[in-house]
Amino acid sequence: MAGKRLRLVWLSLFPLALLSCAGSKGPRAVLRVGFVPSENVQQVAQNAQPIVEILERKLGVEVQPFVATDYTGVVEALRADKLDIAFLSPASYVLAKNEADVKVVLKSHRKGLPYYYAAIITHSDSGIRTLRDLRNKTFAFGDPLSTTGHVFPKKMFKENGIDPTKDFKNILYSGGHDATVLAVLNRKVDAGATFANFTDGKDAAWIQYLKNPEEQKKIRAIAYSEPIPADNLVISSHTDPGLAKKVQDIFLELSQDPAGRQKLRDLYQIDGFVSASDQDYDSVREAFKIAGINLQEALSKRRK
Repeated sequence: MAGKRLRLVWLSLFPLALLSCAGSKGPRAVLRVGFVPSENVQQVAQNAQPIVEILERKLGVEVQPFVATDYTGVVEALRADKLDIAFLSPASYVLAKNEADVKVVLKSHRKGLPYYYAAIITHSDSGIRTLRDLRNKTFAFGDPLSTTGHVFPKKMFKENGIDPTKDFKNILYSGGHDATVLAVLNRKVDAGATFANFTDGKDAAWIQYLKNPEEQKKIRAIAYSEPIPADNLVISSHTDPGLAKKVQDIFLELSQDPAGRQKLRDLYQIDGFVSASDQDYDSVREAFKIAGINLQEALSKRRK
């Protein structure tokens, strides 16, 4: 971002009384926006900057972005009323709905499809062909609250009679999809869990994060999950309704504009947004149960 400094606002710097309504009196109003770290935090922050600038220009308010160091960080910020809107993964949303007063308003789509997949990947010459071949192997999950990097893969393992804590030789939590892909590519682990937008292997984490076609060929998916409802945008109940409606309209407009779609693609590899409801994420709630991941424990472990 030539000529501009990245304005990454960390959670500890949020005043408790920031204005969040465009019609508020006094200093210029503020919109506090949270982003989950699907990859390196600084990279997400950099890719978020064009979105921040669009919101500021169209809303006439100051926009303060917050990129958490992990997925539950955004949930904690929403719970503490330190964010007005946030981009969440499906699993993060389920936790946020349970812990904070938020409403899901939009979900993302890729080529018109509002869902994606978890993918279990390995090195192309690892000899691993099925999930059962993973026994006594090393494995990389992403963030503990990642939908495709942890929750749905654990569901897949449970449904196939695999207990990662007992059946894997070692487990690594990489923290992000890019790190998981690199761990598999560089043979730091035998296999890992990440996302795929489709099940043909042509639009997935290893394609997006590995720019060299020869490196892309070194990654192979051995299993895909069921379709998962896509990432979303949530609004805090404390956000001014008029401002919230304008935010929704802006992202729907970006979804119809080629330049806007590119900015969304750069941010979270999505092509746009469509309307969403809480019921859309019931399958994610079910995945938590099958995977044996307790919602309250997911947050309490981070607080310790």
